[in-house]
Amino acid sequence: MDSVKVVISNDQKVVKVPTGIRLLIRRCCHAVLELEGFEGSAEVSVRFVDNQQIRELNREFRNIDKETDVLSFPLGENGVYDINHDTGAKLLGDIVISMEKAVEQAELYNHPLQREIGFLTVHSMLHLLGYDHENGGIEEVHMREKEETVLTQIGWKRDNSYYMGDE
Repeated sequence: MDSVKVVISNDQKVVKVPTGIRLLIRRCCHAVLELEGFEGSAEVSVRFVDNQQIRELNREFRNIDKETDVLSFPLGENGVYDINHDTGAKLLGDIVISMEKAVEQAELYNHPLQREIGFLTVHSMLHLLGYDHENGGIEEVHMREKEETVLTQIGWKRDNSYYMGDE
């Protein structure tokens, strides 16, 4: 992998974004691409929103009228991506994280907000690269293993309070 450009925007005012989150997100994106042996340069967009904003996006793009923790909008398929013609980087897509939901889940799973945001970023990056867990089974197990591998590599090893319930 050559380089990863991660554009991060905060479009919500409900949760103060903790210091170091932007660096954590960049580390997560880089670690996923490294684990996957991604070749070339890449660009990813990460956007923080509130529950109402993510609910609207979930309703518009997935026909599900409720808030969720993270949404992934891949720009590629089967390893073929749009290219930024100015930089030559592959445009992987957009990640949208509900900061309100991240806080709720961090409290529910009894781990720091940083770990939750790291998990959501890694999870979404894997979606941008074509992984899916919607049908359960071995695909879901494989994706969860990759998530935990990346989080462990960057220093957020899973503890025993981790819960794999309905999303």
